[in-house]
Amino acid sequence: MSSRSVLALVAAVVTVAAGTVAPAMAATPPPTVSFSFVGDTILGNSPRVPSDPAGYLAPVAKTLRNGGDVVFANLEGTFTSTGTSKCPGGSGGSCYAFRNPPSFARTYAWAGFDVLNLANNHSYDYGATGLRSTENAVTNAGMRYTGLPGQITYLKRHGVRIAFVTFAPYGRTNNLLDLASAARLIRRAHSQAPIVVVYMHAGAEGSAANHVTGREEYYVGEDRGNPRRFAHLAIDNGASLVVASGPHVLRGMEFYKRRLIDYSLGDFANFHNFSSAGSLSRSGILQVTLTAKGLFQTARLLSVALSSGGRASLGGSSLSFVRTLSRSDFGTAAARISRSGWVSRA
Repeated sequence: MSSRSVLALVAAVVTVAAGTVAPAMAATPPPTVSFSFVGDTILGNSPRVPSDPAGYLAPVAKTLRNGGDVVFANLEGTFTSTGTSKCPGGSGGSCYAFRNPPSFARTYAWAGFDVLNLANNHSYDYGATGLRSTENAVTNAGMRYTGLPGQITYLKRHGVRIAFVTFAPYGRTNNLLDLASAARLIRRAHSQAPIVVVYMHAGAEGSAANHVTGREEYYVGEDRGNPRRFAHLAIDNGASLVVASGPHVLRGMEFYKRRLIDYSLGDFANFHNFSSAGSLSRSGILQVTLTAKGLFQTARLLSVALSSGGRASLGGSSLSFVRTLSRSDFGTAAARISRSGWVSRA
C-alpha cells in the first residue's frame, strides 16, 4: 500500500472516531406508528341517508387520511339492506336501529378509515344477517373490522405488528363486563404484537355523562361497566393505549403507567342520528404516535364541531372542554392539553 493510501486510511479512521459518520453508516431511526381515532360514526338511517355521503365527510376526510398510519372509528350501526330490525315498531323512542347501504362502506374507506369497531350496542341492529352484511361490506371496501367475541384484529405498519382488541358490555361482542376474559384476551394480543390498542364502548350516555365517575355506570338500567377500572385493567395486561366512545359526549384524558387513556371521543360524523345540542355538538380527532415497542411518543387532539344535522368540521371548543374535564376527573394523572391540542403527561 502506498504512503498516500495509508494516510488516507488513517484520516478516515480519525474522522469516524471524531464522530463524523459517513451517510452510509448513519443509524436508521426506529419506526413509529401513528393513529387517528374518532368516536361514534354512522351516516343516517336508511332510507334517510345523505345523497352524497362522500360530500358529507369531505370537511374532515383530508385530515383523517393525512393524520395517521391507521385511522379508526366506531361504526354505530350496520351496512345492510337486509335483516330484521331489533325495533318492532321502528327506530325511535327508546329503541334505535341504524343502517346504511352497504355501498357506504366504500365512502368510509375513501375518507381514510382503516379499522371499524363493531363492539357496541348497534352491531346487531339487524340481527345476524345484518352483521354478516356489515362484515362483507367492510372487507370488500378494503377495511378491517374488530370487536366480535374472541376477536383480535392484527395489521402491520412500517413492519410493526399492531393488535386491536375492542370491547362493549355485551355477550355478542368482546365483553368488558367479563374482566377475567378481557384480561386474558389482551394478554394474548400483547404476546403477539408489541402495540396493543384497546377500545371500549363504555359508560353512561347523554349530555350529563361527561364525567368519569370511577364507579359502575348505567344507562336506562343497563350496566355499561366501570370505564376507569376497565382501562386500568387493560393497561395492566399489556395495552399500549386505550380509547373510547359510547357516552355520545367528550370525556377527559389521563395517563396511567405512562400510557394514554381517552375516555370518550363523543359522536363523530352522523346524519341526523343523534342530538347535536350543547355539549353533544363537541367532538374530536385524536392523533397518537407510539414507538415500535408501544410506548407513548406524542398525541394531539383536534377540535371538531358537529352541525345540527351531525356534519363534522374542524373547529369549536372541544380542547378547553376536555382540558377542564381531565383536570376535574383525574387531578395529577390528568393529561395536559395545550392551546394547540398537544397532549402530554403532567
